Amino acid sequence: MIDYNPRNWLTLIFALHKSDTLRMLWKELIYMGIFTLLIAFLKIHFFPKVDYLDKLIAVYSLIGFVISLLLVFRTNTAYDRWWEGRRKWGELVNDTRNFSIKLNAMLAKSEDKAEFARLIHLFVFSMKEHLRKGVPVEELPFTPKEKYLLNSSKHIPTCIVGWIYTKIHEHVKTGELYKEDLIVLDKNLNGFLEACGACERIKNTPIPFSYSLFIKKFIFIYVLTLPLAFVSVFGYLSALIATFVFYVLVSMEVLAEEIEDPFGDDDNDLPTDQLSQKMKEISESILIQK
Repeated sequence: MIDYNPRNWLTLIFALHKSDTLRMLWKELIYMGIFTLLIAFLKIHFFPKVDYLDKLIAVYSLIGFVISLLLVFRTNTAYDRWWEGRRKWGELVNDTRNFSIKLNAMLAKSEDKAEFARLIHLFVFSMKEHLRKGVPVEELPFTPKEKYLLNSSKHIPTCIVGWIYTKIHEHVKTGELYKEDLIVLDKNLNGFLEACGACERIKNTPIPFSYSLFIKKFIFIYVLTLPLAFVSVFGYLSALIATFVFYVLVSMEVLAEEIEDPFGDDDNDLPTDQLSQKMKEISESILIQK
C-alpha cells in the first residue's frame, strides 16, 4: 500500500507512479487517439456530406450518463470489499492484542508465553500468505514436526488455531489454566478464524460474471464508437476528447478490478505485510518481556 499525503495536490497530479492508470493504459490511449484520427480523416475527406452523425452526441450523452451510474456502482462495490478487508484485519489486530494480554496474565512460565507468541506470529503470517499464493511453510519458523503435519493440511491458518486450542487445553489439564480461562480466550480465538473466513469470502467471491462481462463490453463498444459522435462537430480535435473519455471510463474499471481483491501485493492493496509484522511485535512485546 502506498503512503502519501492526500493534501499535496501538485505531487499527486504530476506524479506518474506505477499504479497510475495513465502508465497502465498509455498504449491503449495512443491506439484510441490514432483510431479517432482515422475516423476523422475518413469523415472529413470521404464522407463530408454525412450529416446525421451530428445527432449522435445527444444519444451518447444519455448513454454516458447510464454508463457513469454503472461505473459508480462498480467502484463503490469494489471499495466496499477493500474496506471490509481492512476492517477485518483491524479486528484481527485487536484480537491479537487482547489474546496476548489475557495469556500474559494467566500464564506464569515465560517459555509458555513465548510459545504462544510464536504461534500467533505463525497464524498471522500464514493467513497473509494464504490469502495470496499459498503459505511458504519452509520460510516460517515451524518445527520439523509441524512442517510434517502441515504437509497434509489443506488450510494452514485453521491448523495453527487448532494447535493453539490444543496448547490451551494442555494447560487446563495441568492446572496452569482454568476452564473459565478457556471461555475467556475462546472469543479472541474465534475472532482469528472469523477474520480469516471473512477475508476468504472477499477473495473467493468476485462480482457476478455476467455483470463484469456486460460492463466491459458496454465500455468497449461505447468508447470504440464514440468518435462517430464527435468527428462531425470537433473534427480532428475529437481525438483528444475521445481519448480523454476513454481514459476516464477505462481507468474506473481498472481501479475497481485492482481494489476488489485487496490481499495481494499491488500498490493499492491492503498493507498486510506491515499489519502482520505489527501483530508479531505486539504479541512479542506483551508475552516476551525482555
